Amino acid sequence: MDENKKRYEGKIACITGSSRGIGRHLALQFAKEGADVVINYFRNGDEARKTASEVEALGQKALLVRANLAQEDKIISMFKKIEETYGRLDIFIHNAASGRNREAMEVDAKGWDWTLNVNSRAFLLGAQQAARLMPEEGGAILALSSFGSDRVFPYYTSVGASKAALESLVRYFAIELAKRKINVNAISAGAVKTDALNHFPEMDKTLEKIEEKMPYHRLVDPQDIANLALFLCSNEAEMIRGQTIRLDGGITLLLP
Repeated sequence: MDENKKRYEGKIACITGSSRGIGRHLALQFAKEGADVVINYFRNGDEARKTASEVEALGQKALLVRANLAQEDKIISMFKKIEETYGRLDIFIHNAASGRNREAMEVDAKGWDWTLNVNSRAFLLGAQQAARLMPEEGGAILALSSFGSDRVFPYYTSVGASKAALESLVRYFAIELAKRKINVNAISAGAVKTDALNHFPEMDKTLEKIEEKMPYHRLVDPQDIANLALFLCSNEAEMIRGQTIRLDGGITLLLP
């Protein structure tokens, strides 16, 4: 084995919602490990182009694809562009997430549909399309979830339900795609300080409570997520299938 070879040299990775935040960090880390990266974005074109430039500065190719993941035809078009450009896909990470942050009694049908479409249905359709592009030697599919899938947090109703659906889909895909050597897992991370948290009411108070209960000395950061993602998408994780790995510094051991 060539010790100088990077872990993902020659691989193609598609990361949804990778213009900024956790998705951007994932894109850069996979590029550092030798992968060419498909950068998906919807609204943040300037940030997406910045991420693409950073990927290219690392010596890797970056394919920018603007796609509203709430629309089925846009998802299909994104994977057609990947196929036309590379002919295949090795890694698909569904990181994009959205939601109407409301209490259960205030969730409206439009907000519910939007949240489930972006967070869950986009993974369903994306995993289907990605698997069709993966080579005979297999590939990896990864979803980013959250504790709201099985815990109750303020104003998190529709997002929490969408993440529960996401984790269920991970289990089904893991079994159905195992014979094709495609591994499927999820990461459920603790509160990670990104701009996304600014959309939740009273988030400062929620973060204060979390930090008070943390048994470790810090919160989870994007590098922690990237480290785990790099492992779960590798051959070393081939016997970890259909799992949702909690990445939380131990805080859920203390939650009621």
